[in-house]
Amino acid sequence: MTIELTMLAYATALLVALILIQALAGVQAQGLLPLAGPRDDMPPPGVFQARTKRVVDNHREGLTVFAPLVLAISIAHISNHWTVLGAELFFYSRIVHAVLYLAAVPLVRPLVWTVGLVGTFMILFAALGI
Repeated sequence: MTIELTMLAYATALLVALILIQALAGVQAQGLLPLAGPRDDMPPPGVFQARTKRVVDNHREGLTVFAPLVLAISIAHISNHWTVLGAELFFYSRIVHAVLYLAAVPLVRPLVWTVGLVGTFMILFAALGI
């Protein structure tokens, strides 16, 4: 498996981990029984619970762009130092981004998010032959 596909698998595992953190935050804030029900009359989420939802949504959005690009370059047998670096930038920045997001660290978090976006663009440019 290429490094790019490995980074995609790791990024998917990160999404699963973030979803588990979100679920645990929900159970802690709302209780297991209310979450096991239809959730029609749930109170608003607590601060941390809402933050976990946002970090999951943010990572899922990033994956919806990153994953097809990695699959496209894999099918096209495109792998070079730029695609490897792009995939690594995406994955490692997403770990740091998630930690900063969950810890409510301002200002630095968007910069780290931008690093991941740059990694995604590196793969996009390679896929387009730019």
